[in-house]
Amino acid sequence: MRLTLRVEGEADGLALGPTFALLDAVAGAPSLLAAARILGISYRSAWSRLAAIEATLGRPVAVKTKGHGTALTPYGLALHASLAATFSRLEPILAVEEIRLADTLRALRVEAPTRMRVAASHDPLLLEAVTDRPGIELAVAGSLDALALLRAGSADAAGFHYGARGVPPVPFDAVFTDTGLVVRPLFDREQGFMLPPGNPSGVSSVTDIARLRLRFVNRQRGAGTRIWFARLCAEAGLRPEDILGAQTEEFTDQAVAALIATGAADVGMGTPAVAQRFGLAFHSVGWETYFLAIRADFTGLTRSEPQDTLELFLAAVAQAAATTLGYAHPASS
Repeated sequence: MRLTLRVEGEADGLALGPTFALLDAVAGAPSLLAAARILGISYRSAWSRLAAIEATLGRPVAVKTKGHGTALTPYGLALHASLAATFSRLEPILAVEEIRLADTLRALRVEAPTRMRVAASHDPLLLEAVTDRPGIELAVAGSLDALALLRAGSADAAGFHYGARGVPPVPFDAVFTDTGLVVRPLFDREQGFMLPPGNPSGVSSVTDIARLRLRFVNRQRGAGTRIWFARLCAEAGLRPEDILGAQTEEFTDQAVAALIATGAADVGMGTPAVAQRFGLAFHSVGWETYFLAIRADFTGLTRSEPQDTLELFLAAVAQAAATTLGYAHPASS
């Protein structure tokens, strides 16, 4: 810890430190202009400060002599010598006190816990796990956007999913081979079609959605759920554009469910927990793993902290996954 103590005394409103600095510069320079340059101020400012000192003290401290520049008056010399002696006597005392104070502050200082900036694909369970954890700063973004923020250095970790438990597709595969990242599975979760109560249209596939011309609500571009839906369409020989409303975008499962619950849409993808919360029917299309990619040099990976550590956060997520509908520990369902 670097620490500096300075004398900040004054006499009759005159700041002693700046006064000594100006007198010392004048005493050691051939002219006031040279003294001003030493202090890093303008010539006019130097004269103004001298005038202020003299006005406060009621006596001249410097005199400008033709051909000899500016010099201190006998009074100015005596004042300079007196201040120099005082500051000289104080220097060793201040040096000792600087060491003592620095040692004391160093002992008192508690290293602040690392604040983890997480950019993550929207998930209700994850949001709940972050609640009341000041050490976690969460920004909701689509899976691809979250990973982009991580690569740009705007996040320490990124939560993402790609609609499967198996081999990751492009571009997610690069995340798992990046030596600058540590990837941990957070939980497995079930996804499927959220539908009006009772699933009146008997929907069980994207083919049904296309055939019946049902109004679909998609997730935003870059979202893992949207990527999963596009894959389901491809596997059925369809294009997302073949689905009515596939260009309608929402940013959360809850927003999708709300549109279906109010009759503004007929179907969308989400989790069974959200479907249940909105009183909707749910038809499963499979399980996927939700991952957390963390910068390998993130301090929280190696430093133990009293609260809100990465491990405590992961433990809270695991505990919630074990007791929430449609969630499970990774690869255990």
